[in-house]
Amino acid sequence: MTTTIESGTSPAITTTSARPQAKTSVSLAETIRQSLSMAYRGVLKIRHNPEQLFDVTIQPIIFTLMFTYIFGGAISGDVASYLPVIIPGIMVQTVVMTSIVTGTQLREDMDKGVFDRFRSLPIARISPLAGALGADVIRYLIASVLTIIMGVIMGWRPDFWGVVASAVLVMICSFAVSWIFALMGCLMSKASAVQGISMLIMFPLTFMSNAFVPVGTMPGWLQGFVKVNPVSHLVTAVRELTADGHVGIHVVWALLGAAVITLVFAPLAVRAYMRNT
Repeated sequence: MTTTIESGTSPAITTTSARPQAKTSVSLAETIRQSLSMAYRGVLKIRHNPEQLFDVTIQPIIFTLMFTYIFGGAISGDVASYLPVIIPGIMVQTVVMTSIVTGTQLREDMDKGVFDRFRSLPIARISPLAGALGADVIRYLIASVLTIIMGVIMGWRPDFWGVVASAVLVMICSFAVSWIFALMGCLMSKASAVQGISMLIMFPLTFMSNAFVPVGTMPGWLQGFVKVNPVSHLVTAVRELTADGHVGIHVVWALLGAAVITLVFAPLAVRAYMRNT
């Protein structure tokens, strides 16, 4: 069936003749611009609902104080000696755990039908998801800055540029990990299920790492897991950067891992999003 549209004396336009001229792809520049627009929408949501920032403002302060004063004397002898160990660990744990909220909020938006409207727009398929994840980078930045400030107040004296580089590294890795939770948000039917399973995955990864205690005190079988745990590589990279600005092999492993996770899980999340919206 062919639809014909007539306008005055203009020649008739048919769907058959218009279809070859219709735009069927989105360029990389347009995809980036559309993703940034979607990210700005996420920032506006945060501005109008500041309670979304409670976890990234309260948790870093509580965790830093609690872990430092509980474990500092037992592990390093005093708080000052423990700060170079615990602050990088807290920063990684807090920011990576914050990425769980990405999947939860994504599932809530999908339940409300928001992403059904996005799917009908002539935009890149990945832009609604990339925008939602990009807006959460603000949350990662807030959590990182507060953890660093708390450490400095307590007596931690890191390398300045190393701190900047480590914060960027943690945010990049957390953005990559958030694609995993975005996929879970697209596949699962309830936000509570996304949060529950995500916590079940992330708690062992963060606590069964070198973030809080020396690896040498662990059983041999656990040490093997800790050494291959990607969280351990990220924590070690942050410690080296904040100590003296050293860019070692652990930084390379962290960036490589982030790239692999993004390349694998971003297409899967987009496919699941298109299938379930």
